[in-house]
Amino acid sequence: MLCQKPCWRKDSSTLWSQANNTNIVNSLLTKKLAFSEFLHVVEEGGGGEERERLLVAETQEPFVRETMNATEAKNRKIIVGDDIDIEIPDTAHQISSDSWFQVAFVLTTGINSAYVLGYSGTIMVPLGWIGGVVGLILATAISLYANTLIAKLHEFGGRRHIRYRDLAGFIYGRKAYRLTWGLQYVNLFMINCGFIILAGSALKAVYVLFRDDHVLQLPHCIAIAGLICAIFAIGIPHLSALGVWLAVSTILSLIYIVVAIVLSVKDGVKAPSRDYEIQGSSLSKIFTITGAASNLVFAFNTGMLPEIQATVRQPVVKNMMKALYFQFTAGVLPMYAVTFIGYWAYGSSTSTYLLNSVNGPLWVKALANISAILQSVISLHIFASPTYEYMDTKFGIKGNPFALKNLLFRVMARGGYIAVSTLISALLPFLGDFMSLTGAVSTFPLTFILANHMYYKAKNNKLNPVQKLWHWLNVVFFSLMSVAAAIAAVRLIAVDSKNFHVFADL
Repeated sequence: MLCQKPCWRKDSSTLWSQANNTNIVNSLLTKKLAFSEFLHVVEEGGGGEERERLLVAETQEPFVRETMNATEAKNRKIIVGDDIDIEIPDTAHQISSDSWFQVAFVLTTGINSAYVLGYSGTIMVPLGWIGGVVGLILATAISLYANTLIAKLHEFGGRRHIRYRDLAGFIYGRKAYRLTWGLQYVNLFMINCGFIILAGSALKAVYVLFRDDHVLQLPHCIAIAGLICAIFAIGIPHLSALGVWLAVSTILSLIYIVVAIVLSVKDGVKAPSRDYEIQGSSLSKIFTITGAASNLVFAFNTGMLPEIQATVRQPVVKNMMKALYFQFTAGVLPMYAVTFIGYWAYGSSTSTYLLNSVNGPLWVKALANISAILQSVISLHIFASPTYEYMDTKFGIKGNPFALKNLLFRVMARGGYIAVSTLISALLPFLGDFMSLTGAVSTFPLTFILANHMYYKAKNNKLNPVQKLWHWLNVVFFSLMSVAAAIAAVRLIAVDSKNFHVFADL
C-alpha cells in the first residue's frame, strides 16, 4: 500500500518486511547504511512490480515533509555514491544527462540571446563609455562569483537541489521556499515576455524593410511570435531535449551579431563625430543610470542556475564550474563586441534594438532579424523550462513525451502559459523597461542577495570573520541596489505609459 504522506521512522524489522527486493537491501547493507538513516520505504503492490523507494533522511527539514505531494513521495530516490549518498527529488524531466559543454552552450545561448542587440542602447547610452565599460566588466566578475556560490551548494546537505526554491527552502524553511518560487517565477515570466517582444519587434522590422503600409503592427507581430514560441514549446519536452537546437541557436546568434557588428562598423567609419554624452536632466540621469545598473546584472544572469545545473552529469559541481568559466570568458566576447561597437557607431542616438540603427542591404538586415526571431524562440524555451518542469511534475507527466496524452497536456499547459505571456507583451511592449524591472525585483535578489546569504548560512562554521563580513556587505549593498533599481524601473514604466498607449505600435 502506498503511503501518501511522509511517515515517521519505523524499526528495522518493519523496514525489512517492507523491502522484498533483496538486491536493494543488500546494496544498502554493503554500503553500510544503517536503517535508522531512513524514514520509510514505499512499495507498489501487485504484479510483482515495485515502485521506486522513498528513503527520507531522519533529519529532513519540516517544510520538505509538509510540501511533498504523493507524486514526489513515490518517486523520491537516493543515489548512492562512493563517499556520500545524494538524494534526488522527483521530477518529470531528465537530470544528469548532459555534458558540461552542452550546459555551457545553454548558458551561452542565454547570454548571447537577441537581448544583446539592445545593450548598446539600454546599457551604454545611459552609462557612457567609462560607466558602460567598467560596469560590464564588473558585472561579469561579480556575476561569475555569485553563480559559483550557488553552484557549490547544489549538493549541500546530502541532497541534490535541482530547483532554486528547493535550495532556498532547505536552508531557510517553507516560507523561503514559497518566496523564492514567487521571485523566480516573476523573473522568468518577465524575461520570457521580453523574448516575445524581441521576436515581435524583429518580425515587424522585417516587414517594414519591404512594406511601409503599417498594416502589420507590433501587437500583430507579437501575437505571431507567441504562436511560434508555443509550437516550439510543445515539440521540445524538456531542457535536455534541446540537443541540436543549441547548435542552431549558436549559428543564429552569430548571424545577427556579425551582421550588427559589420554594418555598425561600416556606418561608424562613414559617420561624422558622434555625441557620447549622457542625455537628460540631472534627475533623469540618476534614474536612467540606476535602471542601467539593473540591466547590467540582467545581461549575465539567468535566475535559474540550479535548474540548469540539474541537467549536467556527475560530478555536478565540478562540471558546472567548467560551464560557468566558459560562459564568463569565451561566452561573453560576442556580447561585448556588439555592445561596444554598436555604441561606438551611433553614440547616444543608438536604438534600443541595434538592427533598427544599422544601414545595409535589405536581405542582410532581413536575415539578421529572422535569426533574432528564431533565436528568441529557443531562448524563451530555456527560460520557461522551470515553469514547464513544475507543471509536468505536478501533473505526473511521464513516459513517452510524444504520446497523445502528453502532447495534449503540453498544448493546454504550455500553450496557456505562452498565451498569457504574449498578451502581456502586446499590452506593454516596452523592452527596456522589462529588462530594468526584471533586474531590480528578481535578478538582484535571486542572484546576488540570496546567493551570498545562502552561502553564508550554509558555510557559516567554515567561514572566518572577514569572509562573513564580506558576504554581509554584499547582501546589504545589493539589497539597496535592488530597491533603487526598482524605483527607477517603475518610473520608466510610468513615463512610457504616458507616451504610449496599450497595444502600442512602436
